[in-house]
This record gives sequence, C-alpha cells and structure tokens, in this order.
Amino acid sequence: MPVRCAGPLPHFRSVFLSDVHLGFRGCSAEPLLEFLTLARINHLYLLGDIVDLSGMRRAIYWPKAHNDVLKSIFQLAGRGTRVVYVPGNHDEDLRSYAGASFGGIEVVREALHDTADGRRLWLTHGDEFDSVVKCSPWLTRLGTHLYDFLLAVNPAINAMRRALDRPPASLAAFLKARVRSAVDYIASFEHAVVHEARRRGVDGVVCGHIHRPAMRDVEGVLYCNGGDWVESCSMLVEDFRGSLRVLHWLHERELEGRPDAPPGRSRRLSSACHTHASQYAR
Repeated sequence: MPVRCAGPLPHFRSVFLSDVHLGFRGCSAEPLLEFLTLARINHLYLLGDIVDLSGMRRAIYWPKAHNDVLKSIFQLAGRGTRVVYVPGNHDEDLRSYAGASFGGIEVVREALHDTADGRRLWLTHGDEFDSVVKCSPWLTRLGTHLYDFLLAVNPAINAMRRALDRPPASLAAFLKARVRSAVDYIASFEHAVVHEARRRGVDGVVCGHIHRPAMRDVEGVLYCNGGDWVESCSMLVEDFRGSLRVLHWLHERELEGRPDAPPGRSRRLSSACHTHASQYAR
C-alpha cells in the first residue's frame, strides 16, 4: 500500500541510489517506484547497477514495475531534477557513453557533490576497488549464483517467520554480517575506497556495489554506502541543511502508518526533509 503522507510530500536536496538491479528477479522495484512517485528530489545520483545488463544476458526478466521505475526517473529529469548516472559493473556497457546525456540523464564515470553544509563528496560505484571482481571473474560468477540462490529461498524463510509472528529478514544480509570472510571483505573494501577518497582530498565518499548500507567515519573520511534495492531497500539522502542519513524505505513506510509510532515519527518522511516549493530546482 502506498504511504499516506500526513503533510507535504517528502522533499530531498539529494538522493543517492545504487544497486537497484532492474531486470533481476530479486529486484524490489515496487517499493522503489513508490518512493520515486512520492518524493521530490533536487539531485538524483544513480551510482551503478541500476539496470542489471549482465544478468539479462543470461535470462531476460523485465516486468512492468521495472519499466515504470525507469519511466519515473526520466519523468523526474523532465521536471527539473538533475539526474546523474554513474554506471557500475552490472551496467558497465553504459560507461562507453560517459559524457553523453539521454533524456536529461547525464552519464559519467564518477562525480563530485557538494553538500548544503559545504562538504565535498566523491561519488563512485566502487567495483574498481573489489579485488575479487578485478582478479577472479570465475569467483564472481560463483558468488552471483550463490547470492541468487539465497534470494530465491528467502521468501520461504520469511513465510515461516510470518507464521511465527517474526519480522522479515534477509538470509544473505545475515550471512554477510556473520561470516568472517565476508566481514573481512567488507572492511577491506571500505578502507580501500576511503584511502582513495583521502588521496583525492575530499571530505567523504558515496558508493554502492557491496549491497550493505552504512554511514560512518573511517579514518577521518566520511564513508557512505546507500545499500541496495534487492535486500535492504535503502538509499542515502541529504536534506536542505546538508545532513546525510541512510533511509530504509520499507521501515520508514511502516512507521508512517503505525498509530503507535513515537510522537512526530509518523510525520518524519513528510516533514524532515521538506522545504518550500520556491527552493525546488526546476
């Protein structure tokens, strides 16, 4: 069910999306479409793996909701939202179009963003810092098949959890948080990205690729990862003061409709990042 906003529509200065994987059966296109329909956005950054072109080489899967997500993005661009596309490893074919613009969407290899409070952020997908992708393509394919399997069995697991009155959970996310090799890999990835951000002299970095939402200081550099729209349905958002946070859309949507939400919390989406219409970049 769509969110019934209690006040003005949510308005963000910037939204950073990555790892949507349109064309993949595990993509959560419907909640993303819901967000894009409700939100007003000045700057929309698409940080790679938005369309799973590499996956669609194995099998074509393109339901209406996936098409509607792309349509909504083009509509945002047509209404004045600045849309910047930084391709990732699953849509790397688009990297050859860097410097071009399609329907108001700019395609670039990487980007810089200045927050409202004056911080400079470097924007990248992040796959170039993944030693597994760079050095072991066969291991990447094995990991992809395992990940697909975990996502395929997740609905059955969540059906059992619902029967036990337990909240939904992601098996893949659980394993990534518990398996030592996965934890070590994520830490190594984060430090490699932060090292490059420091070399470039920026205040922080926003990336995707590893499907793990996070925002924290790493060795004096702000590390941000918006997560994905396969497991977490999350993104990084900036308000008009320059404050950044990871927004978990399904969690926010649930709170919006709960009568027992803490005072003021149910209006968070509609008011926290709202600004006057005159500030909206047309």
